[in-house]
Amino acid sequence: MSNRTLTLTPPLYEYLCKVSLREPKLFARLREETLRDSGATMQISPEQGQFMGLLVELTGARNILEIGTYTGYSSLCMALAMPEDGRLVCCDISEQWTGIARRYWTEAGVEDRIRLHLAPALETLAKLLAQGSAATFDMAFIDADKEHYPEYYEACLQLLRPGGLLLADNTLWSGRVIDAADANASTAAIRRFNLMLHDDARITLSLLPIGDGLTLALKK
Repeated sequence: MSNRTLTLTPPLYEYLCKVSLREPKLFARLREETLRDSGATMQISPEQGQFMGLLVELTGARNILEIGTYTGYSSLCMALAMPEDGRLVCCDISEQWTGIARRYWTEAGVEDRIRLHLAPALETLAKLLAQGSAATFDMAFIDADKEHYPEYYEACLQLLRPGGLLLADNTLWSGRVIDAADANASTAAIRRFNLMLHDDARITLSLLPIGDGLTLALKK
């Protein structure tokens, strides 16, 4: 028993992956290509991707919104876990990185479930709301520029149905959130975002120490 979350030493992390991670070879290839081409600084960990897929299955999510797609690892995890008639709306601004994502979506046979919008995410979210998509999404995942997390959150909350689940990545920010000397704009934005959600009575909240910190917010 432990009255606090365990510290994951490298050997313990390796054990965790050994006994729980079931990463398909396609996913591993995507991670390897992303690491080779970009350094993978913006890619989620495989155990987080597997957990997100489990959340999709647990909730039965059919309509999912993703803010920040990059090379497509998280979208692949969610798309494969959703029903065949599901819809995943992805928002990104990079043709280069989402070009990699498209290749893997096609290889996995999920490209028909995914709608990619190459535009600033706030514009896409505003269009969805204008088109009458409020309260129609089952899940949303935010993993984009940190300075706009509050705006993404407010728009996603409108788009989520009651009982819908919002996920926000990087909310522990490699531990920099507790470094008082770190005045970086992204660090400050994550701090503000975390405090904002803590005080938001519209959601049920949990921040999990998986990956770089994954916040779960259930819309009431």
